[in-house]
Amino acid sequence: MQTHYHWHDIPQAAKGASVAMGNFDGVHRGHQRVIDLARRDTAPLGIVCFEPHPREFFAPDAPPFRLMSARTRANRLARLGVSQLYQLPFGADLSSFSARDFAQSVLVDGLGVRHVVVGADFCFGKGRTGTARDLADLGASLGFDVTIAPLLADGDRVFSSTAIRQALSEGRTRAAADMLGHWHRVDGEVLHGEKRGRELGYPTANMSITGLHPPRFGVYAVLVSVLDGPHKGEYHGVASMGVRPMFGENLPNLETHIFDFKGDLYGSTLSVALVAHLRDEMRFDGLDGLIAQMDADSLEARAILAAL
Repeated sequence: MQTHYHWHDIPQAAKGASVAMGNFDGVHRGHQRVIDLARRDTAPLGIVCFEPHPREFFAPDAPPFRLMSARTRANRLARLGVSQLYQLPFGADLSSFSARDFAQSVLVDGLGVRHVVVGADFCFGKGRTGTARDLADLGASLGFDVTIAPLLADGDRVFSSTAIRQALSEGRTRAAADMLGHWHRVDGEVLHGEKRGRELGYPTANMSITGLHPPRFGVYAVLVSVLDGPHKGEYHGVASMGVRPMFGENLPNLETHIFDFKGDLYGSTLSVALVAHLRDEMRFDGLDGLIAQMDADSLEARAILAAL
């Protein structure tokens, strides 16, 4: 997959794609429907998305809400067969474009798109004044086709990033996975921590969740993908999401213990799938109680993962 970070100076070979356009946070089943509708035998499959997320630009002090980082999103899109990713910089310049200017300058002059698919709730242009119907009208006058995808729903439930965030906040990992079409994952580099887990007999790979919507704090059964390095592969494990209340005030992070693993993962990139929320964070009277609970958590996680 080729990634382009602007709409200027796009190579001619990267133009002429059939694109799905949106933010694609989570790349959930509704997003996947939009992407599928953009597939054409006669054109490469592309994605037009924005970085940072427009909500981050307009409300920089709002609590973290993203389900995935730009890197995780790109990895997921590549697995779906996207060949051209146009990850456009969202800022004062792009946000000032009228709907027509965006269609002309970005989609036509910049990317040379042939076909655009958007969800029925898509808005664009300064002040979000352009609708999906407006885009279809602009496409008809500017020379590209537009498909408006109806919102995907299961009964009364519309699949949306907001609904997925709510499910994760409540620890309902399977409900989130049903809407995503895959387990919710946290991707990132393994960072050096205080190495308390090693002293307790449970060494962990520590990852930051800064900038991401925090799922319900607590302990999870997890599937672990080591994406690079000598230990690249798939593993089972148990992870703690939260602030480690036994050890003072800490920034939220994800600490993952991989079952039956020996090796150094520092600097490696992990993708940790949250399969089941086992319990909330707890404060123990001493380390013996903590270790006993970790033993019980590990047994429960092993049983859950073995049954998948």
